[in-house]
Amino acid sequence: MPHAKGSKSASFFKERRLKSASLLKRRNIMYAVIETGGKQYRVELNDTLYVEKLEANEGEEITLDKVLVLGGESLKVGAPYVEGAKVVAEVVKNGKGKKINVFTYRTKKGSKRALGHRQPYTKLLVKAIEG
Repeated sequence: MPHAKGSKSASFFKERRLKSASLLKRRNIMYAVIETGGKQYRVELNDTLYVEKLEANEGEEITLDKVLVLGGESLKVGAPYVEGAKVVAEVVKNGKGKKINVFTYRTKKGSKRALGHRQPYTKLLVKAIEG
């Protein structure tokens, strides 16, 4: 008998159970929530992330000490930062993002302006999470 429109099949619930089981397994993996460039990122070991441009050259190792949360087997939450925790990352690349075209105009005035913007970024590879 076909399912009524909007009802969920058994395979949906099986898939959902498998996803929640895999999330429970991931609980023991060490992770950190860091703050850089006014944004927060959840990182694990060997993660690659793009952050706002940092003053570091390619190949350099940098230490990010603004760690808000350390997770894994036990959870440490900072107020605002976790004491003694840090994330060591390697700068893979400094670059610019995709071009954004900005066009402004004023109606009925014949005034218009076109310009472009490319946001600079730093690509990081997480080497170690300590704390």
